[in-house]
Amino acid sequence: MKTNKFKWLYAVVPVVLVAVLGSIFVNLGMDWFNGLSKPSQWIPNIVIPIVWSIIYLTTAVILVLWQNNQKMPLSTLILFIVNGVLNVLWCLTFFTLNLTFLGNIVIILNLIAGFWLVLDIAKTNKIYSYILTIYPVWLSIATTLNIALWILN
Repeated sequence: MKTNKFKWLYAVVPVVLVAVLGSIFVNLGMDWFNGLSKPSQWIPNIVIPIVWSIIYLTTAVILVLWQNNQKMPLSTLILFIVNGVLNVLWCLTFFTLNLTFLGNIVIILNLIAGFWLVLDIAKTNKIYSYILTIYPVWLSIATTLNIALWILN
């Protein structure tokens, strides 16, 4: 019983850590961000935290299921870590440091890593890869919006 609880925590804590750190860095830069000119196609502010919550929740669920049902390939684990680090780094670079150009480079790398993660997962578990497809799709939208912010500001 304790082993299953430990596995669950081992899967969920890193996702929560990424979400919390990202949120802290985003909140530190909200005053700056709110002052930026935004494209007319901007997504309503309420949508963004909802989508990120869904992404973090699905990631945590997939990690828990994976740990309970089969061994995760090392390449997949590394890609999850890379995506988490890039996600936090983008929040820090873009929102806290207000570096829009560098933020675009980081989010483009995150987008590539996000697609790579989903493709890597598909080799082992197609259902998990389908579920997590929301992540690179959302990163595609976010990348487009970030590039627009850089151009407008």
